Amino acid sequence: MKKRKIFNRELGIKWTFILLSIFFTSVNAQVIKPLNLNKPEREQWFTELGFGMFIHWSMDVQLGMVISHSMVGASEDYLNRYINELPKTFNPKNFDAREWAKSAKLAGMKYIVFTAKHHNGYCMYDTKTTDFNIMNSPYGKDVTKMIVDACREEGLAVGLYFSPDDFYFLHQQGTLITRTRKEALASGNPELNDYAKKQMKELMTNYGKIDIVFLDGMEQFAKTELAKVCWDINPDVVVTRGAIETPEQETPNAPIPSPWEACYTLGDQWQYRPTNEHYKSAKKVILELIDIKAKGGNFLLNFGPDPLGNFAPEQAGVLNEISLWMFINQEAFHKTVPHKTIKENNMWFLTSADKKTAYIFINEEGWKLGDRKDYTIQAFKASKKSQISVLGHNGLVLEYEDEANTTPTVKQTKNGIEISVTRSQRIYNDKKWNNPVVVKITELDITE
Repeated sequence: MKKRKIFNRELGIKWTFILLSIFFTSVNAQVIKPLNLNKPEREQWFTELGFGMFIHWSMDVQLGMVISHSMVGASEDYLNRYINELPKTFNPKNFDAREWAKSAKLAGMKYIVFTAKHHNGYCMYDTKTTDFNIMNSPYGKDVTKMIVDACREEGLAVGLYFSPDDFYFLHQQGTLITRTRKEALASGNPELNDYAKKQMKELMTNYGKIDIVFLDGMEQFAKTELAKVCWDINPDVVVTRGAIETPEQETPNAPIPSPWEACYTLGDQWQYRPTNEHYKSAKKVILELIDIKAKGGNFLLNFGPDPLGNFAPEQAGVLNEISLWMFINQEAFHKTVPHKTIKENNMWFLTSADKKTAYIFINEEGWKLGDRKDYTIQAFKASKKSQISVLGHNGLVLEYEDEANTTPTVKQTKNGIEISVTRSQRIYNDKKWNNPVVVKITELDITE
């Protein structure tokens, strides 16, 4: 009997540990796994937007530093000057929300996501929760409201970035500013949790209907709690980070289920940096956009305005070149969907929803004006009715060359579709234009 009791006790202890393990695994899974209450039709709407502008901007832009993060591990003297002195000199007098929105629209972007509050806790909007906000700066105006209004004027979807992490709040509370300790996170700091929810409610109720919310921060718990606040107020809002996949500074090698959104910086840093910065070329951005769209995702490209509210000339120049390319090729992103074959060699593919029209993005280095190139494509089949064109060009004229043949051709062969096209539109004065050429083929026999 004694051995049997010991055996039962040991068995009971064993099962207790097993059940506790299952319980805590389940609890952790609930905390870690994102909650997604986005409506399917709204996620489809979001995916069709395709291309958006991200804007990181806070009062510490005055020193050209990384946004917010310099507060972590900072001395008390540094924090006091950061919190009490920097806001007194923040006066972006050149800020023009309409110009930002117009620039985004011209570049083919369909939405803007603005940092209403980053980790530093400085609110770029009129809030009742704290004096640490732009209304108490020399500028003294609600830039978030102006951006929201400008987006609506230009027909762009309105997106707001919000972080539940709040270094200012921790400092005022007397809590050490870290990214790892429990008391620095909303799940382990009830006051911070309530504070973040109050701010989220302000943003969701004071600016009309918000279309998109990007929730950043260290823990999924806080993002899920805030996402619930958003969905309770506006069931049509699309929560991106916090509910769906949002890879940062990288694109998946293979398609992942839509919706998803890749967010990239234009330079090395999210916020404006006046020195030691390296910007991506417009071509690199365009190729990234094509690749992301061909894999079924959205591309959120970040810009960082300077302390006066301007886009730096280097940023504005890249944006202008993207706009020029998009002005020529915007049709390729209108109601198009990925094909089962993402790319072949140096060509990416998108198709119309009915699979009868394909758009082929050709990345050819050093393609000279007037030169003809031939390609074979195996991703789909041409029919006798198939027609081909190069977006932006009529296929009839090469400037100053009366005898030039610029007519594109398409035919189905046993090896695949054979196309022959020229780069015939003069875009720059020096005739150089190294960005992708987009070919359109209609009446295809596309099989999935």
